[in-house]
Amino acid sequence: MPELRYDMPLYRPPSEAENLIIQATLGCSFNRCTFCAMYKTKEFRARDLAEVFADIERAAEVSCETRRVFLADGDALALPTEDLVAILKRLAETFPALQRVSSYALPANLLKKSLEDLRLLRGHKLSLVYYGIETGSADLLRRIRKGATPRGMIEGLKKAREAGIKTSCTVILGVGGRKRWRDHIESTAQVVNAAAPNYVSTLQLMLDETSLEDFLGSFGEPFEFQDDDGILAEQELFVSLLDPGSPVIFRSNHASNALALAGTLPKDKTRLLAEIGAARSGTLSLRPAWARAL
Repeated sequence: MPELRYDMPLYRPPSEAENLIIQATLGCSFNRCTFCAMYKTKEFRARDLAEVFADIERAAEVSCETRRVFLADGDALALPTEDLVAILKRLAETFPALQRVSSYALPANLLKKSLEDLRLLRGHKLSLVYYGIETGSADLLRRIRKGATPRGMIEGLKKAREAGIKTSCTVILGVGGRKRWRDHIESTAQVVNAAAPNYVSTLQLMLDETSLEDFLGSFGEPFEFQDDDGILAEQELFVSLLDPGSPVIFRSNHASNALALAGTLPKDKTRLLAEIGAARSGTLSLRPAWARAL
């Protein structure tokens, strides 16, 4: 990847590891989720187009064969549509082999974009957004200060699908703790089934030291973390309830997960449940606790 002058810290989805990263914004415009410490050290701002264009030119000096670009930081869709189109046009002009541009998408920002806006962005190769569902429980969304509602998430994800933009969504296992895990999983399955994103992956709740106190304090009651048995029970219930209207590629292979799974739902449901059952019975090993990480 070209060596650009990134404003650190820099984050990107694991699947974007080999792709060019261009920072269109810095930080996160919401930045109040209690479980997330990614951008707590940054003040949000939209970068000047001249800065972004300069980064694109520097990247082209290293290689003009770039095929995929990820727009960082956490919030590229916060930009006005005309600014995003200008960036996408410059990328296409600079990299003739460009196939795909992707970015994170906050629920609120996806909702604010009109269907026409999203179709325009798709026409300029913004074809994938990474989206944190985290939980489909209205109660838990308030407790973790996600700034979203189940209905709003379904509306936004459906709009992206209608515009032709693929969605890759994350769910956090364990975010409801031992007391509220069933509501968490049942409600999250309802959101996924209704919205039918293209990809769904699970993370396992792991809190940075800087976010632990905020998470526990805002939860409003004593919080008991799930152990591995509890996490496996969540995985099992989640997979059993998923029945989307169109196929969803399912993964739980992020390094935070105790059990790595991969398949397409609903087609592979029986196999995935068998693998979870084997893990619960002890015949399939879990990832060691020391090897799990964000």
